Amino acid sequence: MFAEVMVDIAHENVAHVFTYSVPQKMSLSAGTRVLVPFGRRSIEGYVINLCDTTDCPAEKLKSVIKPMEDYPLILPKLMELAIHMQTENHSTLVEALRLLIPAQLRSGQVSEKIEKRVRLVVPQEKLEAAIEQNKRSKKRQFVLRLLSDYEEKSIQELTLLVKQPQDAVKELAEQGLVEVKEQVVFRSPMSGIPVHPSQDPELTQEQSDALDEIIPQLRNGKGSFLLHGVTGSGKSEVYIRLVRETLKAGKGAIVLVPEIALTPQMVSWFHSRFGERAAVLHSRLTAAQRYDEWRRIRFGMAQVVIGARSAVFAPLKDLGLIVVDEEHEQSYISDKFPRYDAREIAAFRCQNEGATLLLASATPSILSFAKAQKGDYDLLEMPHRVHNRPMAHVELVDMRQELKDGNRSIFSRLLLDKLKTCIGSGHQCILFLNRRGYAQSVTCRNCGEAIKCSSCDIAMTYHQDDGMLHCHYCGNAIPLPSECPSCHSAHIKQFGIGTQRVEEEIRKLFPDTGILRMDLDTTEKRGSHEEILDAFRARRAQVLIGTQMIAKGLDFPAVTLVGVIMADLTLMLPDFRAPERTFQLLTQVSGRAGRADEAGEVVVQTYKPEHYAIAAASRQDYREFFQEEFARRRRGLFPPFTMICRLLLESPSETACSHKMEEMLKLTEDYLELHPEQRRRVLILRGEAAPVKMIRGKFRYHILLKLLVHKSSQPVIDFLQNCAAESGETTIYCEVDPATLM
Repeated sequence: MFAEVMVDIAHENVAHVFTYSVPQKMSLSAGTRVLVPFGRRSIEGYVINLCDTTDCPAEKLKSVIKPMEDYPLILPKLMELAIHMQTENHSTLVEALRLLIPAQLRSGQVSEKIEKRVRLVVPQEKLEAAIEQNKRSKKRQFVLRLLSDYEEKSIQELTLLVKQPQDAVKELAEQGLVEVKEQVVFRSPMSGIPVHPSQDPELTQEQSDALDEIIPQLRNGKGSFLLHGVTGSGKSEVYIRLVRETLKAGKGAIVLVPEIALTPQMVSWFHSRFGERAAVLHSRLTAAQRYDEWRRIRFGMAQVVIGARSAVFAPLKDLGLIVVDEEHEQSYISDKFPRYDAREIAAFRCQNEGATLLLASATPSILSFAKAQKGDYDLLEMPHRVHNRPMAHVELVDMRQELKDGNRSIFSRLLLDKLKTCIGSGHQCILFLNRRGYAQSVTCRNCGEAIKCSSCDIAMTYHQDDGMLHCHYCGNAIPLPSECPSCHSAHIKQFGIGTQRVEEEIRKLFPDTGILRMDLDTTEKRGSHEEILDAFRARRAQVLIGTQMIAKGLDFPAVTLVGVIMADLTLMLPDFRAPERTFQLLTQVSGRAGRADEAGEVVVQTYKPEHYAIAAASRQDYREFFQEEFARRRRGLFPPFTMICRLLLESPSETACSHKMEEMLKLTEDYLELHPEQRRRVLILRGEAAPVKMIRGKFRYHILLKLLVHKSSQPVIDFLQNCAAESGETTIYCEVDPATLM
C-alpha cells in the first residue's frame, strides 16, 4: 500500500503530493494526518489518497512514520471541498486543508483532557466492614463515605472535599475497594450550564408557510432558499424547526451567525431545545474548547453546530442543512489568505453533500435578492412581526436644522425628549453609533493635519479612558501630544465623536441611570460579550451604547427606544455599497425596538434625510430600496451587472510596492492586448495607491478592474488569480468582488 501525502508546508514548490510506502501493520485512511520523513526532518502531512501501485522507484520511497490520530481528521466530502477551494480560491491544497481543522491541533498546542474517575466496587453489605478496616486512616474512611452513593466521582471533585485524596484513593484501589479509571473529558463552553427545555411557541401563518415550502426539499436533500423576514418576524424559530426536522432524518445542521456577539444568544436558544447535541465554534473560545467542540462534532456527539464564519467547515459527516443568518453581512467574507466567502462555501457543501441551503435576512444583500428574482433561490417572505406587533415608528431628524436652531449638542431635541420619557418610564433604550472611541480624530487647527498612525495611513482616534490615541487598524497607541507633530503648533483639537463620547454625555444627562457600552474596546476580554448582554437583558442597565455589534439579531423585550446618533457615517465610505450598508444598518438597528408588547420608537439623526437609503430605512421598505439601488447599479455598471476585481499589493517598502504595481499593471495590459475578446469585457483598468495606503507597517497599492459579467471575462479572472504570489518583499493578493476596497 502506498500513501499520497500533502506535506504541511504552504509553498508552491511543494504544492503537490509525495508518495510514501505504508508499513504492513499500519492502518491508514484518506484524510488521516501523518508524520513523514521530509528531507532531513520529520514533518506532518495529510493522506490525500491510498493506492496499490506507484511509479516511484522503490529505492527512493520512504515510509510513513506514524499516524497522528487513530481516525481521519478530514472527511471525504471535506477533502473534496478543499480540492474545490484549491481551484476556485487559487490557494495551495494544504492552505485549504488547514481551514478544516483547529489551528492549535496542527501546532501541538492542545491535546485531550484525561480525567481520573473513581467509583466504589465493594458490595453494599460489606461497606461498613470496609470502612472499619480502614479505621487507622480518617481520610480513606471519608473517601469511602463520599463514594457510598455508588456514583462515579472525579479526583477533582473529591479534592474539593478532601485535601490531596490521591494517596488514599490509591490505597483503596490496592485493597480492591474502589476502581480508578481514566476518561476523556470534553471542555465544552456550555458544560455546567443546565438545559432548560422550552416549549415550542405557536407558529405564525408566515412561519408555517415558510416551513411548508422548505421541509419537502429538506427531506429530499435539495433546495436553496432566501428567507426575507422583517426584524421580529420569528426567523430563528424557523431555523429551530428546520434543525429538528434535519435531526429526525439522522443528519446534521450548521447555523452561521455574522457576529460573535450573536453566538451566545443563538447558542442558548439551541441549547435549550437540543441540549448536548448542539456545539459552538467561534474564535472567542479557548483553544481547548475549540478543539474539544470540533472533536465532539467529528465523532458525531454533536449534530447541530452554531458559530461564526469558520463554522461552515464543521466536520459533520451527514450534512442536511446550512442556515446563514443575516446573510447580507460582509463578515462572512474572510480577509485572510486563503480568502473565501462562507456563503459560497455553504452553497458548495449543500450541493455536494445533498443538503438544503437557507439564506436569511431582514435586509438581504442586493446580489442575493437579485438571484432570488432571477430564480436561483426560492424566495420566501415573512413581512409581519410575530403576534402582529407593529414595526417601530421611525422619525428622521435633520441635524442641519438643529444646528440652525442653535442646538450644538450631539443629541437632537427630539431624541433627548424621547430618552427622558423612556428612562423615566423604566424602559430600556439603545444608542447606536458606528464609531468607537471618544473623538474621531485629533487635528491641528494651524496646519489642518490629523495625527496619523506611524504604521498605518489612518487618522488615530482619541480614547478618553486612557488618554491615548489609538489606531483601530493595527492597535498602536500613543499619548495625546501637546503639539502638532507636523508644524509644532499647540493648537490641536479633538474632532468628531465616538461611543465613549456618547457614554460621557449620557452619564452627564442621566447620572443615576445604569449605562453599558459595547464596542471592540469593551469586549476584548473573553466572555465580555455575554457579560454585557446578560447585564442588559437582566435590566441592570437602562441604556446600551454600541457600534454595529448591537445593531442586529439581538432580542431585548424591554427596549422601546433606539437612537441613531450619526446615520450618515457609512454613506461617506468610498465604496459603491455604501448606500446598501447604510440601509441595512439603519433597518437592523431599528428592529431592536418594540419587540415585545410595548410599541417601539426610533430616532435617526442625519444630515441627509433626503437620501434614498435613509428615507427607505425610515419606512423599513426593503423593496423600495432594492428597486432604487438596483437601478443605480445598472446605470453605473456596478455589481451584479459587473465584477470588481483587484490585485492588492503589500510591502514594507513603498518603492518596491509601487514598482511591483507598475510591473503588474503592464503585465495585465500586455495580456489584454493579446486577448482582444477578453479586453472588450474590461471597462476599467487602473493602478494606484489603495485608499488606506499603509496598514500595520505595510504599504498598499492596488490594480482595479471592472469586468462585464460574461463567460469571456473568466479567463481574465484566472489570469489575475494566477498573479497572486509572494514576489520579493511584496505580497500580491487577488480579490474578486472584495468586501471592501479600502
